[in-house]
Amino acid sequence: MDILIVEDDDDFRLTVRQWMIRRGHHVVDVSRGGLALEQLAQHCFDVAIVDLHLPDMTGLTLLQQCDVSVCETEMIMLTGAATVETAVEAMKCGAHDYLTKPFPLSALEERCRRAAEHGRLKKEARQWKTLARRQQVPREIVGNSPALRAALQLLERVGPSDKPVLVLGETGVGKELAARAVQRFSQRADRPFVVVNCAALPEQLVESELFGHEKGAFTGAMEARPGLFEVADGGTLFIDEIGELPLAIQPKLLRVLEYGALRRVGSTQERRVDVRIIAATNRALEQEVCEHRFREDLYYRINVLPITLPPLRDRADDVPLLVAHFLPTGWTIDDEALAALQRYPWPGNVRQLRNVIDRASVLATSNVVQMDDLPTEIVNGCDAALTVNATEEGAPAGEQLVEMERQHVQEILQKYAGNKSLAARALGVHRRKLYRILDRLGLKDV
Repeated sequence: MDILIVEDDDDFRLTVRQWMIRRGHHVVDVSRGGLALEQLAQHCFDVAIVDLHLPDMTGLTLLQQCDVSVCETEMIMLTGAATVETAVEAMKCGAHDYLTKPFPLSALEERCRRAAEHGRLKKEARQWKTLARRQQVPREIVGNSPALRAALQLLERVGPSDKPVLVLGETGVGKELAARAVQRFSQRADRPFVVVNCAALPEQLVESELFGHEKGAFTGAMEARPGLFEVADGGTLFIDEIGELPLAIQPKLLRVLEYGALRRVGSTQERRVDVRIIAATNRALEQEVCEHRFREDLYYRINVLPITLPPLRDRADDVPLLVAHFLPTGWTIDDEALAALQRYPWPGNVRQLRNVIDRASVLATSNVVQMDDLPTEIVNGCDAALTVNATEEGAPAGEQLVEMERQHVQEILQKYAGNKSLAARALGVHRRKLYRILDRLGLKDV
């Protein structure tokens, strides 16, 4: 525990200090209330042991001036002559406990432990309340390709460590899901998992979001607010797009990583946190370091356990599994549409595939997704692949195939006097697909 002792009796103060230090606690001791207020302004203690009678103020005055609710330190009041009135008054001022001298030091330590646990539970309640407003329902990583299996095995191996993890990969490959997997495999699995995306925040708000701010620290700061490091205390903070972190903020992040210490914006009080960092980026951070856009010392600090996720184009065998995962319950996809999805290179990776399936499930006229329900770029990519394959097998050149298709479609349209519904039925395609074919063949005005 971090303990502050406020006691003007030098012998008693030294005795308590030595006892607590021998028991493994970190102790700061002062003899006056004014000095205690200075310490409370600079550090966030777990417990403060405060004598009721001090040379410059009473312990009750100290409680009132430090504002216990703001400093987040649990107070234990000591006195040599306890009365019901003083005990009640101490509790009203925010004291957690009240102890009458003399007492065994073991009893004082036990009261401190109870107070610290009470403070921890209050902090947890604040953490979960904040998380409830931010948290998204986590999704699982889907796939069974060799490239993905290798990455998942690495995630499982680094999970139990408390070292920083750097998740690398293109946009949309599932870096946040990988970070959540690391947390599930870690000893912090039942602790908060907090997400911040540096690219989604205005530069002037990044520091406040990460480290918090005090009331009045800047225009609009109407009340004190903990940062995400405090919300994640004891758990994991996932910093997505860390390559976008402003250069001016990087030394402050490095200090938290190295010393577990931070200060809110507008505060001189140092707070200690225990947070595991998982960072992610689609940038080449080595190049960012060379071009002085990312600190070299921070890069080496976060790049302890790097993991690279494969792009979707390198694991086409996972596409059917992903499609089945994203489709609504009871829906299927026909073979032609699934083959088109497997041939597509997916520059936006899994995120793009999910969006395509969401779109198809809205546009489809039944619970079977067909080629007609897929975006034009995927259908056209499939047509182009078929043309190349046909040419390689000795069929007429691609241009000839396109011209033959154009003539055939024109003949059907002429036969049905331009009625596109009848023409689509004769061609065996959906009306929406016919419009895409006409657009591709340059016949949209026909």
